Formats: sequence, C-alpha cells, structure tokens
Amino acid sequence: MAELNGRIEAIGKRVEGGERLTFDEGVELFERATLLELSALADRVRWRLHPEPVVTYVIGRNINYSNVCWVKCSFCAFYRLPGSAEGYVLSKDQIFQKIQELVELGGTEILMQGGLNPSLKIDYYEDLFTSIKARFPIHLHALSAAEIIYITHISRLSIKEALKRLKASGLDSIPGAGAELLVDEVRDRVSPLKDTPTAWLDLMQTAHELNIPSTATMMYGMGETLAQRVEHLMKIRDLQDRTGGFTAFIPWSYQPNGDELKGQGGTGYGYLRTVAVSRIMLDNVKNIQASWLTMGPKIGQLSLQYGVNDFGSTVLEENVVTTETTRHLMTLDEIRRNIEDAGFAAKRRNTRYQLLE
Repeated sequence: MAELNGRIEAIGKRVEGGERLTFDEGVELFERATLLELSALADRVRWRLHPEPVVTYVIGRNINYSNVCWVKCSFCAFYRLPGSAEGYVLSKDQIFQKIQELVELGGTEILMQGGLNPSLKIDYYEDLFTSIKARFPIHLHALSAAEIIYITHISRLSIKEALKRLKASGLDSIPGAGAELLVDEVRDRVSPLKDTPTAWLDLMQTAHELNIPSTATMMYGMGETLAQRVEHLMKIRDLQDRTGGFTAFIPWSYQPNGDELKGQGGTGYGYLRTVAVSRIMLDNVKNIQASWLTMGPKIGQLSLQYGVNDFGSTVLEENVVTTETTRHLMTLDEIRRNIEDAGFAAKRRNTRYQLLE
C-alpha cells in the first residue's frame, strides 16, 4: 500500500506544480487514488482555474424538437423510429411557447436537440432558427454532432458548408451530446449506427474553426474500462489544444431506463471519482459542469468539492436521460441553495460563461 500511495504522491506533486499528466497517470489515478486524494487534487486544479469562491449556473431549457430517429442507440429509450405513431416533430408554435415561458423567467439559453430524422433537411433548421431569432433574444445551443453530421449527409453538403449555413441562421453553439465514449470498441458496441469518434471530433474541430464553440460530454458506465475513459479524456484534451473551442466538459453516468443496453450505470462514488479525474486531466478545459440531473442534487452539490465549478442549467424540461426514477429537476431557488450551502456564491452566467448582473 505504501508503494501505491507513493506513486499517487508523485502524481500529486506534478498536479501541484501545474504539470500535465500522461495517459498512464490518468489510469493510475482512476485505479489507485483514494476518493479523498482525488478530491484534494481536483479541488486544487479548480481553484487554480477559478480563484474566486463562485459557482455559476445558467437559466435554460431543453427542447426536444423531435423524437424521430433511426439510429437505435442501445442506451436510448427516447427515440421512435420513422413511421412510429409515437413519433413527433414539434410545431413552431409549440417551440415558441416553450421559449416564451423561458424568457419570462429571465432565461437566456435554449438547448435544442432531437433525433436523426430523415424528413428534416437543412432548410428546416434554417427556417426554424431564423424564426426563433426573429422573435427572441435567446442563445441557441443546438444540435448534437450526430444530428449535424446527418443533416450534412441528407442535404448533400460538406460539414463546413452546413455549419456556415446553420451559424448564419442563428446557431450560437453546439452541445457536446452524442460523444458517449470516443472509443471505437465502445461505440461499435453501444451505438454501431452512429458516427465514429473520429467523425465527432472532426465535426467539433470544424465548428471551432468557424468560431462556433461547443461543450464536450462523456457518458460512462456502459461496461467500458477505466483506461477507455481516460482515452476519451485525452482525445478531448488533444482537440482543445488545437482549437480552444470547448467551453465546458460534462461527464455523466449511463442511466438504465428500459433501453437495450445492459450497462452497470453509475453510483455517486463512481461519479465523484470520474468527475475528479476529468478535472485533473483536462487542464485546458476551463469549466466542469455538475451532472445533478442524472446523479441527484446532493451528489451535484458534493461534486463542487471534486473539481466542479458550474451547476449547469435549470433545464426545465428533459426527456432523454431522465426516467420516473431518475428525475431530478430543480427549481432556480434549489440550484442557488445547493451552491450556497456548499460555501460558494451562486452567480448567473450565459452560455459563453460570462457572468450576468
């Protein structure tokens, strides 16, 4: 045990000195460090990047504009195949109503995602985004990488051309959803019809080069190895070195919800270890966002001692990762109270992580 503690102590000294850790050191942390050691190291990195005792949040709303999707990811119980009687595409009026409700609450961000719907080409999104922007002063954080890649395919466009057109129509930033784990073996097993890890990374790189920022995510607990989680982190870090376009990283555990995947899901203990290693390894991604939606408010609050500096969005509505047993939606007051009870000042931000009055 002394030998193992000595190895973690050596890694800790490198973290204290602001040095970048290697892949092997990331695996070592996952496998050998205690929870308290991970908390101490992740907290040190957090304070280095954010020296003020502030935790941020954004007032936002998820809008799942369509649930029609043909990709059939094994972890998703939200999608309905094309032609299903349970499939839908929200009307403009329905979407406008949802945005109006958010604006009346002082909201600034719409997270808009759906499925890979073969009936919706790029002109649908151009018209929808233009209509939204004409009516509301809202930030459109919209379309996962998988959605955009599919839009380019069915619209016969290059990635760059499609992104330029979406940006001109009002797309402000891209959510990091759909990354799952950026490891070929895992992706081939859990979502074999979805784009490859390389395609996800290439899409994000092109977006960043066009000054379209994005977040990045990691869904773990699908039967992957700890080394594969670190491989995912390394790929995010490498791309961030090249572009600087990731505003935040959000790890979250797979949520068993009646889908086809028989993964192990995640515990609060496993989440805290994962978010801490993420904070330590991703030295070039400034913000780490809590995943209280999947882990619950108290684990979200506790994660503020494991490198997390942002509590994410008020959400208001979520249909993809929540089920009746994992529905942890919080009011704005509850978000602020969880932050303040942990000893931080709760500060409202926009999607670009700029503080608001």
